[in-house]
Amino acid sequence: MKTLEGKPLETTLIALMAFPSEAAARAFTNDPAYAPFVSARRGGSDSRFQLIDDTDLAGTIPYLPKG
Repeated sequence: MKTLEGKPLETTLIALMAFPSEAAARAFTNDPAYAPFVSARRGGSDSRFQLIDDTDLAGTIPYLPKG
């Protein structure tokens, strides 16, 4: 991964997961069945779980849903 602009992230792995909604993503992260994996991930890495909204508020990007 190469940063072309801005400060580079000190990242060696990026995983993207798609959810149908923010509520579904939050339900996943709060699911008790996921808790052991959260603990293992946090214990073995410096990690983040970030939510990226893919809607286009201006409605000008044809391949994104309008916000």
